[in-house]
Amino acid sequence: MPTPPSPAPRRVAVIGGGPAGLMAAEVLAASGVQVDLYDAMPSVGRKFLLAGRGGLNLTHSEAPDPFLQRYAQRSEALRPALAQFDGAAVRAWAAGLGIETFVGTSGRVFPQDLKAAPLLRAWLHRLRAAGVRMHARHRWTGWNSEGALNFETPTGPTVVHADATVLALGGASWARLGSDGAWVPWLAARGVDIAPLQPANCGFDIAPTGEGRSGWSEHLRSRFAGQPVKPVAAFLDADAHDRQQGEFVVTDTGIEGSLVYAFSARLRDAIAAHGQATWHLDLLPQHTPAQVLEQVSHPRGPRSLSTHLKSRLGLQGLKMALLHELLTPAQLHDPAQLAAAIKALPIVLARPRPLDEAISTAGGVPFEALDAHCMLRAVPGVFCAGEMLDWEAPTGGYLLTACMATGRAAAQGALQWLQAGRH
Repeated sequence: MPTPPSPAPRRVAVIGGGPAGLMAAEVLAASGVQVDLYDAMPSVGRKFLLAGRGGLNLTHSEAPDPFLQRYAQRSEALRPALAQFDGAAVRAWAAGLGIETFVGTSGRVFPQDLKAAPLLRAWLHRLRAAGVRMHARHRWTGWNSEGALNFETPTGPTVVHADATVLALGGASWARLGSDGAWVPWLAARGVDIAPLQPANCGFDIAPTGEGRSGWSEHLRSRFAGQPVKPVAAFLDADAHDRQQGEFVVTDTGIEGSLVYAFSARLRDAIAAHGQATWHLDLLPQHTPAQVLEQVSHPRGPRSLSTHLKSRLGLQGLKMALLHELLTPAQLHDPAQLAAAIKALPIVLARPRPLDEAISTAGGVPFEALDAHCMLRAVPGVFCAGEMLDWEAPTGGYLLTACMATGRAAAQGALQWLQAGRH
């Protein structure tokens, strides 16, 4: 008797060529399924490459428990994925691509050459060698009436049938790199509840002053916009114990930078609840309040206040400009009030910067809309991963690690679903 033909391999469509989608494609291809990866942009990994411009921060060297707590309310939802692919696993994975890593002084993990492009090239070479077929300039536009995938392509609309689908479409920040949130109505139309997309790891605009001025004064903008403020410590209204030290940048309209991003979720939520939020700065974190008060109170004779503070405390430049900007003349010339402000200078914030300027996105597909294998409960056979899920984390390698970890988890879920014959 003739040998019956071998069954065609299962076909999985991965939509989105960021870290989550690429990791899903890697896991799927290693299992022997045919993987077709679709991306709307001319090439994959564009936001990944942008993230590497200042030195690609792959992950963090923190121990598992504090690492997990960086995801706040979603730490438990992410625990299974991160248990399978944590910071140590990211470093081992990179080493497997020939990319050695090192731990910086802050605990962040970087490739030895600090570059994203060599890692991405090695990764794409591995995926192509494993049989992953990549389709650039294929913009997903939802499903047709039969449940097949619709794409807009350079040659016109096309329809793709797949045995399972992994969606790794990103959030809605940096739309020019492909993350535009266009997927929200298509999932909502299939009965998936979507948490509103919001900016995360973002800058903020300052609130109008009591003088009716909107934003910083022209003097401060013209002389200091774009400059860093360091070293400083920051805390919120009721969280003086929750101090973090670092630096940030004064912008034309407010503030941004790593120290701001560490507080951005709480600042954003406080503004939503109360209309504004107050961020406090300790301009001299190396000095105690008593030391500051002693030096401020020291007789200054004919010297100006700026000269006095520079001489006694080393305060100058932008730090001094912020004091003049945010305090009244009466506060500046009252030693007790001035000393208190140097240790807790209030900056009142009115709004986060627009979503498309944010480093990452909060909101998206809630974990409650997924089963334990990252599959949409409302759309069997469709799995979700990466930043389109409703979680957020500070910068420091946590974003990239969770994107890759959830990409792996979604791929493993798709494989289990296919193996069970449920397609």
